[in-house]
Amino acid sequence: MTHYDLAIIGSGSGNSLVTRDFDDKQVAVIEAGIFGGTCLNVGCIPTKMYVYPADVATAVGEVGRLGVDAHVDGVRWREIRDRIFGRIDPISAGGLDYRRDGDNTTALLGRATFTGPRAMDVDVEGTIEHVTADQVVIAAGTHADVPPEVAESGVPFHTSDTIMRIDELPRRLLILGSGFIGAEFAHVFGAFGTEVTMVGRSNAVLRHLDADISQRFTELARGRWDVRLETKLVKVTGDADGVRLHFADGTHADGDLLLVATGRTANTRGVGLDLAGVELHDDGRVKVDAHGRTTAEGVWALGDVSSPYQLKHVANHEARIVAHNLAHPGDLRPIDHRFVPEAVFTHPQVAAVGLTEEEARAAGHDVVTKVQDYGDTAYGWAMEDRTGVCKLVAERTTGQLLGAHIMGHEASMLIQPLVQGMYAGQTVREMAQGQYWIHPALTEVVENALLGLQLAPDADTRVYPLQ
Repeated sequence: MTHYDLAIIGSGSGNSLVTRDFDDKQVAVIEAGIFGGTCLNVGCIPTKMYVYPADVATAVGEVGRLGVDAHVDGVRWREIRDRIFGRIDPISAGGLDYRRDGDNTTALLGRATFTGPRAMDVDVEGTIEHVTADQVVIAAGTHADVPPEVAESGVPFHTSDTIMRIDELPRRLLILGSGFIGAEFAHVFGAFGTEVTMVGRSNAVLRHLDADISQRFTELARGRWDVRLETKLVKVTGDADGVRLHFADGTHADGDLLLVATGRTANTRGVGLDLAGVELHDDGRVKVDAHGRTTAEGVWALGDVSSPYQLKHVANHEARIVAHNLAHPGDLRPIDHRFVPEAVFTHPQVAAVGLTEEEARAAGHDVVTKVQDYGDTAYGWAMEDRTGVCKLVAERTTGQLLGAHIMGHEASMLIQPLVQGMYAGQTVREMAQGQYWIHPALTEVVENALLGLQLAPDADTRVYPLQ
């Protein structure tokens, strides 16, 4: 049995817990999958490295409205794939070597199963390592959900963990799921020339977003892909040469490959968390308090395994907080989930922060909204943009911005000044008039949306005078 000062389960954001505060401590980093975690290896980073060439290919197809004649001759899938993983794989391997070679760190590649409070067995290639620790951090991430109709069919399928490493670009791709993973991969493969069929149970693509944005995106998606919504899957048939999805209404959809993108679930089942005294939410996530502590003494959790947000930037924030709290038990800091932004890197991009209009009204706010078209700004004219929008949701009587929702070119960047303004406690008027906005940059979409909100005359007016 080996005892450590700190044992970390998961090498994604959990790996960053090994700060200088632990230079004189013995630390174990335990990883059951690929070292470096989901974001680096099978998530955020490689998907965006696919999205960028997809964006370029899509832009070529849209420049005709600007008087430019251009076309895409083809896509070298293997070259794109090998460029991406030729960069990522060495980073993963280097991270593992760094932990293995560290003076005070040990990397254990294997599945950890708790045997009692802060005690676990780690299966390292068939050899069981018995590990105990003064403190344990669970940062084990999630795994892809696979509906039983697929899992029990015996038909080959892919998830986001595997689809990016295929050898050939499929002619037809079936995507089961209409959330952000499905929308991003639909964009990538569609832009590269694959015929995409997206199947979803809900009545809109990206249903979790503000209803206006979700409906607008759904309309655009129908123009690019074969979108089948409010569809119940009952059976899957096929083999390595082709897959057929059978639906409850008697229809079906065919493809060469099937991508299952129906969500992800915390890696908490079957690892003995009950023996460790760690309680779970109904959806399988680890319960934590405001400081990242679980229900078991000396056991912490962070990231997708416990957080309500499956977002890397949230996991990184939680890791910074937990790292501080581990080393400074007398000065605990709380996790801040007040203004968490998200972005979907599909086409067009979508980004959001705060409450949707529906959530704001349900919470009892005196709601006022403004929808600003990209095409009504100077840079929107330059782009001949016909679909981009910025929707803001505010409290009419106080002037506080409650939520922001953007769909269009570089939405993931345009959302940032609104995130910062909300975090700083600025009112709508302060955001709009308390600083310069570069003219005629695309950020004027955000500025004009703020200026267009019809606030109450006595709403907060803490703003620099313009005269």
